[in-house]
Amino acid sequence: MRGGSWYKSVSSVFGLRPRIRGLLFFIVGVVAVVTIISPFTSNSYGSSSSSTLVPNIYSNYRRIKEQAAVDYLDLRSLSLGASLKEFPLCGKERESYVPCYNITGNLLAGLQEGEELDRHCEFEREKERCVVRPPRDYKIPLRWPLGRDIIWSGNVKITKDQFLSSGTVTTRLMLLEENQITFHSEDGQVFDGVKDYARQIAEMIGLGSDTEFAQAGVRTVLDIGCGFGSFGAHLVSLKLMPICIAEYEATGSQVQLALERGLPAMIGNFFSKQLPYPALSFDMVHCAQCGTTWDIKDAMLLLEVDRVLKPGGYFVLTSPTNKAQGNSPDTKKTSISTRVDELSKKICWSLTAQQDETFLWQKTTDLNCYSSRSQGSIPLCKEGDSVPYYHPLVPCISGTTSKRWIPIQNRSAVAGTTSAGLETHGLKPEEFIEDTQIWRSALKNYWSLLTPLIFSDHPKRPGDEDPLPPFNMIRNVMDMNARFGNLNAALLDEGKSAWVMNVVPVNARNTLPIILDRGFAGVLHDWCEPFPTYPRTYDMLHANELLTHLSSERCSLMDLFLEMDRILRPEGWVVLSDKVGVIEMARALTARVRWEARVIDLQDGSDQRLLVCQKPFLKK
Repeated sequence: MRGGSWYKSVSSVFGLRPRIRGLLFFIVGVVAVVTIISPFTSNSYGSSSSSTLVPNIYSNYRRIKEQAAVDYLDLRSLSLGASLKEFPLCGKERESYVPCYNITGNLLAGLQEGEELDRHCEFEREKERCVVRPPRDYKIPLRWPLGRDIIWSGNVKITKDQFLSSGTVTTRLMLLEENQITFHSEDGQVFDGVKDYARQIAEMIGLGSDTEFAQAGVRTVLDIGCGFGSFGAHLVSLKLMPICIAEYEATGSQVQLALERGLPAMIGNFFSKQLPYPALSFDMVHCAQCGTTWDIKDAMLLLEVDRVLKPGGYFVLTSPTNKAQGNSPDTKKTSISTRVDELSKKICWSLTAQQDETFLWQKTTDLNCYSSRSQGSIPLCKEGDSVPYYHPLVPCISGTTSKRWIPIQNRSAVAGTTSAGLETHGLKPEEFIEDTQIWRSALKNYWSLLTPLIFSDHPKRPGDEDPLPPFNMIRNVMDMNARFGNLNAALLDEGKSAWVMNVVPVNARNTLPIILDRGFAGVLHDWCEPFPTYPRTYDMLHANELLTHLSSERCSLMDLFLEMDRILRPEGWVVLSDKVGVIEMARALTARVRWEARVIDLQDGSDQRLLVCQKPFLKK
């Protein structure tokens, strides 16, 4: 997705002949006149004064001004001829296409020992730019929470035959109809049910119930290989934040299934590279039948778990291959757990409890533990709070020099936002408070715009009532330039049933640690590359000033919009906030991906504009 400089890109796309340029200057003048006189000739919502930091957005945009803008863009398109035509529709083979994951190509390139399973955008050959269409039998997902337990089988790359051949798991799955999959509340990767399994882990920690996880400091869980997402769904019901990661799968994807159910997930593995999270990110790392061989590569896979685990955090390993080899306690652990236990002592973990096939280790909270180890132990890394972006695995223990070395038992739900917590992240309280207030106000305005009613020609689906905002309109949200995660916080404060994947651009200010310390889902990402997820996995994409940021990153905005369209569900929403010039350019690109789009003015006298878009359902 990288190209020439932004200025040259704009010149090549929007460079105009002199005669057309003169005509456009005239149209710009008309737009300016309409802008000046429209406050005196039109009525709009939100015209009263407001004391909030961000005034209300016009929910009823000025039609005259909008038409002038459309005429201006149409003239621009005509002057460019075919270069602004709609992107063609992709073929059937691209329905579930995930860029940067080409295992066959990676093997041909000589990659092995797990590296062929990693994402390799550097090997990605430029393909035809096209709009990915949904499968023929795709249906709009059911709204949360019903969509958590019932999904359309045509929306995922798992066939009925694959379910029927999946062994004992199907005893907890029921195919109600030919096109639906229903998940029982007791389904999962463990034989006694998810609720009993979660209760068992809580007891192993020393808690009376799984409802006490948060009290023990466990709020964020990295779930490696989440299966059908049942454990994650139960954690969500406990108001915890699980993030499922699983390797790319051409069929039967765990990540796709979890996201279809409205659960946080992304493609990720650490066979050869670090995960795009900073050190000390999660309170618990969970692996139930995740298929990871922990003792290979000199234990570097286990060191990666240690890197992302917070002090006092827990590593839970459950595997039915850990069969008892006798009745005495010394013979219950077999190869996998025994090897992990041997390695755990070298990185200051302690085996806290064992029940049946489940083992629980706890990471030390005492930094002195590392200096008291025997000679020849695994060394300590020397880095600080750097956020790796798919760096190679390291043979050392990370995070011991971080200012964020705080045991999870000493953290509260608001620890990251107190004055002391903000100081740890290098933030001033007044900066954070101002940003919080801005997004509380902005969310109320955004939510009023997320309705087909702002698109007067939006078709109503047969048999579907108009949505009643703000209930159950969206579930999977991605904030593409999340900063401190305050849009996420505003959604929680308003009681919205949505979760947010907070994305921090790789070259932006490093705010991912505070996002994760607040108990939110987040990840580092380079928007010049595709995002590691399957098509049609998010209901809403939001980006504040991302386009301006990318203008200096030598990225192709055309490729960015195609990528946004790929990961956005049909009838999903896009809200872009940026400077007027960039928004105008983005407005032209929305036509190329067939989105409905409206430019919304802010009543603050600034050059900021909102671009609110909705993706249509392109049926075959």
